[in-house]
Amino acid sequence: MDTFSHALWGFGLFGFRRYPKFAALMGAMPDLISFGALFLLRVIEGNYTWGKPALSTLPAWIYPAYTVGHSFVVAFVVIGLMAVWRKEIAFAMLAWPFHILLDFPFHSLDYFATPLLWPLSDVKVDGIPWSHWYIWWPNLAGIVILLAYRYKQKRRIL
Repeated sequence: MDTFSHALWGFGLFGFRRYPKFAALMGAMPDLISFGALFLLRVIEGNYTWGKPALSTLPAWIYPAYTVGHSFVVAFVVIGLMAVWRKEIAFAMLAWPFHILLDFPFHSLDYFATPLLWPLSDVKVDGIPWSHWYIWWPNLAGIVILLAYRYKQKRRIL
């Protein structure tokens, strides 16, 4: 799934109570710690190119960053610790494991399959890439429906 979609899912599902911007950030977080960091690095270096980078052009650090960010185990440990420290933001942080849940069936083994239970297991699924139209358009429709529902819900309260 693309990072922007993850942010919108996080915002719509976990930002309706409180902290909507934080929920959107947490929805995008797994991608930001790997590909977001790569994006910033390449922009600073002046060699950013649009599109999916070829595996051969990726630095070695991106693989462990992606693995850590896309692990349910890591996400729930961090959220659990945060729930003890600052309980009020823990709900918004659930956008992070939701991101992982969306990525798991929609990343192929060819390009960053999701390591769902790392470090306990290295099991990955050869999913259908989210860029296929029959995944992309329902994703977009789901986001529109969710955000329209949240907007209507909010207007009803006012």
